[in-house]
Amino acid sequence: MSGRSVGAWAVVIPGERYETERLFHHDTLELTGRNGGLRPGPGDPVLVVRDEQPPLVVALGRVAGTTGAVDRDPDDPQAGPVETGVLAVTYTRQVFDAPVPADRLTLDGPVTPVDPALYRELAGRVGPTPVRRDWLVSLHMPIEAASSAEAVRVFWSYLQELGPRELPTFVSPADDELAMRAYVLGVEANQDPEEDD
Repeated sequence: MSGRSVGAWAVVIPGERYETERLFHHDTLELTGRNGGLRPGPGDPVLVVRDEQPPLVVALGRVAGTTGAVDRDPDDPQAGPVETGVLAVTYTRQVFDAPVPADRLTLDGPVTPVDPALYRELAGRVGPTPVRRDWLVSLHMPIEAASSAEAVRVFWSYLQELGPRELPTFVSPADDELAMRAYVLGVEANQDPEEDD
């Protein structure tokens, strides 16, 4: 059965995509392969969840749009067309660093209708957007080069090659540089070699 239903939804974010969303700021989440059944419509509220036990709410959002497409299974050329689609969700609140357990949420595939009362309860646990503040974020790398322009090119090459998996980034509140912390992969990481012994 396909059709349009107004209501709240839970959308599962795959593990690898979750890691990307946690590391990089995006305003919109686009997921593919959300086919069949009832479909979210523009403006519908969404819980973005990781499919764990219990599921974890990692963001709130609103459906920005859905598109339908027809594709064929490359592994089975004799099979008929398969309906696929893209679901775009605009984030309204992200809590990747402090996910909210959703033990009463039962998932039924990549997109699941959610009772509005349960949605309100879980959205209430996520809470309002905190007050934003200024942060100083830096990355210090000694670069050996023949000129400043070459040093910049080598710097960007290192960033592209090593990225957030290997390069520590240092962050502190703009008004308290002594509170600086190092992060690798978006998680606080000890960079003091003496403490590793």
